[in-house]
Amino acid sequence: MGERELAGIAGQLYALPFSDFVAARAAAAKAVAAAAAGPGSKRQRSLAEEVRALPKPSVAAWAVNMLAAYSPETLRELARLGTSMRAAQSSLDAAALRSLGQERRQLLSGAVKTVRAVAEQHGRKISGTIASEVEQTLRAATADEGAAAAVQSGRLLRALSADGVDVVDLAGAVAAPAVAGAASAAPATTASPAAGDAEDVRAAAAARKRPADQPRLQAVRQEPRRPTPSAMERARSGLLSAEEAARSASEDALRGEEELNEATAEAARLADEARALREQLARTDEDLKSARKRREVAAAVAQQAARNADRERRKEVLARERVLRLGNTPEG
Repeated sequence: MGERELAGIAGQLYALPFSDFVAARAAAAKAVAAAAAGPGSKRQRSLAEEVRALPKPSVAAWAVNMLAAYSPETLRELARLGTSMRAAQSSLDAAALRSLGQERRQLLSGAVKTVRAVAEQHGRKISGTIASEVEQTLRAATADEGAAAAVQSGRLLRALSADGVDVVDLAGAVAAPAVAGAASAAPATTASPAAGDAEDVRAAAAARKRPADQPRLQAVRQEPRRPTPSAMERARSGLLSAEEAARSASEDALRGEEELNEATAEAARLADEARALREQLARTDEDLKSARKRREVAAAVAQQAARNADRERRKEVLARERVLRLGNTPEG
């Protein structure tokens, strides 16, 4: 029960905006510790320490967790596609693998766009580097069932990578990994998994029954082990995987070149704009200097004019007083 409590708390924390995690983790640990009274208090204190020790995810992992919380159907679709791709690879169906590879590229592209949108809605923009890590993680989820379960858990801690090997390294990749099939604690607005997702329930049951020394998340691998393929079958399977990887890499390179060209053009445009602004600023500085000189001259002229006006007013007063004196003096 304690592991499920920890997984539930972790799911809620990892579905929060990235910048809120540390404060929310501290608050959650404090709340759990405050409940440590009476029966079960020892377990509550232990749970509070486990909550306090939950690692902060990388930005890429957080972005995938947001996808699990706010668009879980995207991850389920990728997981189903991964199952089909592994079946095609096992049967050496090159045509199906090519078709599924194209579908995966489309799904990954759409998923990354969704990740960017969801992340921005929750206060963080996703850079090109982080987007590449997210895509790499989602690609790994289509290559390996354990990786698919990890990304759907909503408690991912780091990016995953499928380097051509069937099994993705999941060591330290998921918070509270003992609860392999537990769903993430998504917001109330998030749709719950469909009734057809019984695989998650079976995976959770298998996880509870696994031996103590079995690696965590390993229990999600439900397929029975197939007979060891011959060297030729392995070679053909490897060739299909290599062809798919090469196509994917070529498309990635093409996209990278297009992005580079766009970035180069944008940089050139901004450089021209900056140069024009610098020239305009220089002209404005000259105009400002001229305006200040004119102001200084005008101030001097105005000051002199004010002194002249004051002098003339004094003369006027004296002249008026003389006229008055003369008017009051009888003529001899």
